[in-house]
Amino acid sequence: MKIETKIYYPTMAAVEEAARKLQDVAEVTPLTTSKRYSKEFESNILFKREDLQQVRSYKVRGAYNKMASLSPTQIENGIVCASAGNHAQGVALSCKLLKIKGTIFMPAPTPKQKIEQVNMFGEDYTEVVLVGDTFDDANAAAMEECKRLDKTFIHPFNDEKVIEGQATMALEIIDQAQHPIHYVFVPVGGGGLSAGLSSVFKEFSPNTKIIGVEPKGAPSMSTSIQNQRNTELNKIENFVDGASVKRVGDLNFAICQRNLDAMITVDEGKVCEVMLDLYNKDAIIVEPAGALSIAALDQYADEIKGKNVICIVSGSNNDITRTAEIKERALLYANLKHYFIIKFPQRAGALREFVVDILGPDDDITYFEYTKKTNRDNGAAVVGLELKSADDLEPLISKMKRRNFYGDYLNDKPDLFQFLV
Repeated sequence: MKIETKIYYPTMAAVEEAARKLQDVAEVTPLTTSKRYSKEFESNILFKREDLQQVRSYKVRGAYNKMASLSPTQIENGIVCASAGNHAQGVALSCKLLKIKGTIFMPAPTPKQKIEQVNMFGEDYTEVVLVGDTFDDANAAAMEECKRLDKTFIHPFNDEKVIEGQATMALEIIDQAQHPIHYVFVPVGGGGLSAGLSSVFKEFSPNTKIIGVEPKGAPSMSTSIQNQRNTELNKIENFVDGASVKRVGDLNFAICQRNLDAMITVDEGKVCEVMLDLYNKDAIIVEPAGALSIAALDQYADEIKGKNVICIVSGSNNDITRTAEIKERALLYANLKHYFIIKFPQRAGALREFVVDILGPDDDITYFEYTKKTNRDNGAAVVGLELKSADDLEPLISKMKRRNFYGDYLNDKPDLFQFLV
């Protein structure tokens, strides 16, 4: 006899109750039309601006709803969470508003700006503990604290009350939308938002297609749905830190497997392109996870023509010190930034010949490191070049080879390339 496992799905009554709890806590963020993206994709593109929350992300919805449901004993014992980003800030604000003492574990390398934000939102109700080098280290310490002092762990995504809190965003969207919604693109990390949002849409707008979007380097939900079981990845790329987890929540996987119409991945370089585009052309600052849904539009360009499309802009907690890396990744993705080993002949005028006769008039040298003589005739240098057009690459390589400057191309050699970018 087969025993069926009971699967949790958020009820609309629970989501509406969460919305009542959040009424004076979470902002009803605007649903705004992007004229530029609407024109580009010949459709009606709207942004749900969760980057405009007080804590600059949607995470306060789930954190507050969970903490508002705690028993008097749980409140007295206090709460614990582990996070290096948006969840920590949502928990900190919730601690202050609900007057609950909280301990927030963060990895030691967490940027000072993020620690200051958590302290600002939590004030006297939160304590930040820096431990270990990674999130896993901080998470292990947080779990140990829970066991030792009988505190309640506030999970960032794999929790019923957290899912119901995140789902309140969907209620707002359906209330705000003036036309039928054909597509919603939602960023997926641990799956709390996608599970909650998709459940509401399946109830109130079942014809809307819900597309989950993950970073290419952390396809945990995509892999799990493909495998038909929740699958932990061995290794992930952490650049899109707000949406990069090795394993999605078990609760969330079960819901998303049923509700999502598709799961797709987006290259981190494309995410960076969108971040720079939003900043330079629209004066909108987003974090990498906040750009995921917009970065996915290219893959659906034909399908969304003439349709009403919503992109969830999930957060704006971007560290300004990452700007150089964001620009670098965007240029690499656009095939405009290239790294080579150049063999310079050991004679006077070789560098001038390379600059004048081989580089194009619009090519820029952005990186130059002379290494050593490889033999009596040649000396090698690692050179980074920024091109005006991706079409200039092949002619450039041909000229290098013809004049015996070409040593190697590094962009497609990750073991070497990681030391440069």
